[in-house]
Amino acid sequence: MDLTVLCDNVTITDRYFLGEPGISIHIRDGETTVLFDLGYSDVFLRNAMAMGIDLLRTDVVAFSHAHLDHTWGLMPLLAHRARAVIEGQEQIRPTFLAHPAIFRSVTAGGVPEIGMPVDRETLARQGEVLLSREPVWITDDLVFLGEIPRRFPFEGQGACGECNGAPDTVPDDTALAYCSKDGLVVITGCAHAGICSTIARAKEVCGESRIACVIGGFHLLDAAQEQIDATCRYFAGLDAGAVHPCHCTGFAATIALAGAANVRETGVGLRLSFSGRS
Repeated sequence: MDLTVLCDNVTITDRYFLGEPGISIHIRDGETTVLFDLGYSDVFLRNAMAMGIDLLRTDVVAFSHAHLDHTWGLMPLLAHRARAVIEGQEQIRPTFLAHPAIFRSVTAGGVPEIGMPVDRETLARQGEVLLSREPVWITDDLVFLGEIPRRFPFEGQGACGECNGAPDTVPDDTALAYCSKDGLVVITGCAHAGICSTIARAKEVCGESRIACVIGGFHLLDAAQEQIDATCRYFAGLDAGAVHPCHCTGFAATIALAGAANVRETGVGLRLSFSGRS
């Protein structure tokens, strides 16, 4: 499996790409290509073009959750695909994979809408829409985790905006996991359900306790010190091969995690490769 960061808050030094406060990760596992989240704008698309990655050949577009910094790149992607039709370029009709709550309307901080920019019917004209609370195996080794149980009292308890006048707890939050020969690679968007809960769910779904890598947003930007400390204790017991916190993890939490785990640099342009189980 080859993983490339197309969008993040920062870029890797001496890789001349664009950054924004969002996340998008391109994955190739064998002949299958996956886009996990799309950032806020066309940054992921422009970076992919600069890297020579053809996003018209994407088999699955998977969403971690509905928030704008993960889904609003959908409109540039659809525009890109429309231009390809007009220009007679070949493309794959993708599957759009997400939790069933992905299309709910969410507001936050006075912004009237921070959720998905299109409804299910509109998206279904672009490709198959597959909604699942349960895990979905994309390949033999790569799985969409579905709904993530919130197992630890120190995380995943807060709301992020409102839905239908009630606090929104981001029920659609999910992640991907890859079963490598060295253990699990856990790939998160924001980990609103909690990064520790997400890792625990990946272990459960995959039947694997070893952790080769954790990469993505850990949702610790505004976390209390008690949550950061508890998260560090959890990571200290993981013996993870590498930890790549980015996006919404926050500087203080990243520094703290570096004292408990093998924290590595992350940003647009980062490429990681892992061998499958077989």
